[in-house]
Amino acid sequence: MLPGRLAKPGGVSMKLGSHMSAAGGAWKAIERARSVDCQSTQIFVKSNMQWFGKPPKPADAERFATELAKGDVGTVFGHAGYLINLAGPDGDNRDKSIESLTQEIEIAATLGVPFLVLHPGAHLGQGDDRGVKRIVRALDGIFRATKKSPVRIALENTAGQGTCLGHRIRHLADIFERVKQPERLGVCLDTAHFFAAGYDIRTRKGWDTAIAEVGQMIGLEQVLAFHLNDSKTDLNSRVDRHDHIGHGLIGKKAFAHIVNDPRFADTPGCLETPKSPDLHEDIANLATLRSLLKKGKRPRKTG
Repeated sequence: MLPGRLAKPGGVSMKLGSHMSAAGGAWKAIERARSVDCQSTQIFVKSNMQWFGKPPKPADAERFATELAKGDVGTVFGHAGYLINLAGPDGDNRDKSIESLTQEIEIAATLGVPFLVLHPGAHLGQGDDRGVKRIVRALDGIFRATKKSPVRIALENTAGQGTCLGHRIRHLADIFERVKQPERLGVCLDTAHFFAAGYDIRTRKGWDTAIAEVGQMIGLEQVLAFHLNDSKTDLNSRVDRHDHIGHGLIGKKAFAHIVNDPRFADTPGCLETPKSPDLHEDIANLATLRSLLKKGKRPRKTG
């Protein structure tokens, strides 16, 4: 076991789950997660392809709290909208990005969602360092505007398409080092993004090397969640295309050392793989992941 994090005494494996639609109300995402035996789930707290949304009605927030309190789904966390780009140049899009993320933090706080996963952003030709500086400046302002909120931002590693930052762990570490309130940050690690960015996590050695980089530069205690996705594109392709577990180029075998890593027992591990309304793909992917759990580590439902 690498230094930086011990196995958690209360858990035996990642809390396996999937991203769920919040159509019809955020609480319905929990019902959908429950229907396929998720132990964790990720949601969008508003439309992911619109700048702004309506805050939840009191009745919907109360229903969400009631469903969450049942405890069987476990951790429910959010993912910030895809339009948000804090790394871009000054202008209308950056202003809207800052306002949008501020609103999402407020909605997440209303729902009791502990953190929002955020793509760091694309510098759009300005260069990595300038992009990081713009992210830091935006986050500092957002955290000041939401200073009473307990909601954290989990920076996600990326595949590195185009000018997107985050394909190197150093990018995320630089943001941690420069923000005024690093306690408001965390990390979400995506397996497909790791692979497409050039981290060969197919072997246990490669996985440990990638995780060691996170531990040394940021600290493994900052890892709040995982996205468990296979990859349609090859190692170091820098192209973000998710695939079903065992159907992509990472391969089923690799997920055995990922989901059984004792350093991340109890950490949410959510699928972001393509799905149909009946969720049969989630059922199959979760069954594959659970089949890889070591004997004695098969998760048990509670409640």
